[in-house]
Amino acid sequence: MSQIKGPAIFLAQFVDNKPPFNSLEGICKWAADLGYKGIQIPTWEGFLIDLDKAAESKTYCDELKGTVENFGLAITELSTHLQGQLVAVNPAYDVQFDNFCPANIKGNSKARTEWAIDQVKKAIVASNHMGIDVHATFSGALMWHTMYPWPQRPSGLVEQGFKALAERWLSILDVAKDKGVDICYEIHPGEDLHDGITFEMFLEATNNHKAVNMLYDPSHFELQQLDYLAYIDHYHEFIKMFHVKDAEFNPTGKSGVYGGYQNWVNRPGRFRSLGDGHIDFTSIFSKLTQYGYDGWAVMEWECCLKSSEQGAAEGAPFIQQHLINVAGKQFDDFAGGDTDEQLNKTILGI
Repeated sequence: MSQIKGPAIFLAQFVDNKPPFNSLEGICKWAADLGYKGIQIPTWEGFLIDLDKAAESKTYCDELKGTVENFGLAITELSTHLQGQLVAVNPAYDVQFDNFCPANIKGNSKARTEWAIDQVKKAIVASNHMGIDVHATFSGALMWHTMYPWPQRPSGLVEQGFKALAERWLSILDVAKDKGVDICYEIHPGEDLHDGITFEMFLEATNNHKAVNMLYDPSHFELQQLDYLAYIDHYHEFIKMFHVKDAEFNPTGKSGVYGGYQNWVNRPGRFRSLGDGHIDFTSIFSKLTQYGYDGWAVMEWECCLKSSEQGAAEGAPFIQQHLINVAGKQFDDFAGGDTDEQLNKTILGI
């Protein structure tokens, strides 16, 4: 069995305009001092990585890796969650998602899609330059507004939607396959890939493209009331990345999964800092280890109650405590012996 690496931290929620969170060196020192061994970099933050330069120059990537390694850290993965979201945006969400793209293409959905596709491709090339063979992203969504079907969905809409989604991603997937990088879609409400069934539909629409894989984050399954442990049994061969994020679901007589348009503090389903929610991480780490997952365990913090500083400080030891040092031998090896075919036949009575 392989061993999970960690602890690591996704930097997206910690970026700020104040030290130490406004420079690569500052945030690396902060993470290392807390006990993290790796950082997952959001590629839309220009002060952390120049994506254009990273796609063009392996030398730049080597220098970036060297800066991070000087703090005893590794770059675990690059993320294009925001850019991946923009690969596929239904017009109903144009105004909101325009905030994720450059000012000069706002209001131009075609240019926004082309920009997003180019961004993800550059991040894949940059990952290859860094010797990283997995990449985190979102799928985007053309059908999310039809998730609760009223009025009923027209016949063929879902099939046509996944075909269109796959068409937008195929050129990216081909680059990923060529570079030896697995694209790991975070399975997430708000995305067309939000559970196992939708992942399978997308996989089929891409003709089972070898680069299609997933980022496993149990918090999104807790909020959907999906069995996040059985999910690993079904999809472990596709799980190439892991966000360690906690959540809780406390339905009331007034509100359930959909949340009643309430803010995060008042929703029945809400994200929590590690150890404060309902997720059974002991079982998750055991299952992932059992199936040979050898990627990073990356903390993602999105708690609506606890401060990010406290959540980060508690996250590294929490992950460290859940990492499993894989056994080098069976507990009952002492009672075994060398292979003896004749002895085996005697025991079997043959």
